[in-house]
Amino acid sequence: MAHATADIGTTNYTVSLVAGHHNLTADEGPAAGGQDAGATPHELLCAALAACTAITLRMYAQRKEWVLRAVHVDVRLKIEGKEHSVTRRLRLEGTLDEAQRARLADIAERTPVTLTLKQGVTITTILD
Repeated sequence: MAHATADIGTTNYTVSLVAGHHNLTADEGPAAGGQDAGATPHELLCAALAACTAITLRMYAQRKEWVLRAVHVDVRLKIEGKEHSVTRRLRLEGTLDEAQRARLADIAERTPVTLTLKQGVTITTILD
């Protein structure tokens, strides 16, 4: 199970995060009243998808013993009113034929974070 905590004091809007056992910081930019001390929550969402994609493609290529030197993932979240869309751009470096490249693109569509976002999640809020 993944786990994270967030704590905020009176400084707009810097949040101390612990994800697993890693310390992170989130914030909003000055235009939103923050200090820009860390990534915004939506940027962290994009980063989670990008990281999961890169890791999954690396694992798959290693299992297949394909020559994949690097995976570059660019994720952009666009929000317009109630419409949300994500564009994920992959750049693969290595000695890969078109079938291997196509297979990696296909695998990207089924990474754990991709599936979580596509399927949606139930969120339960408990007030202590």
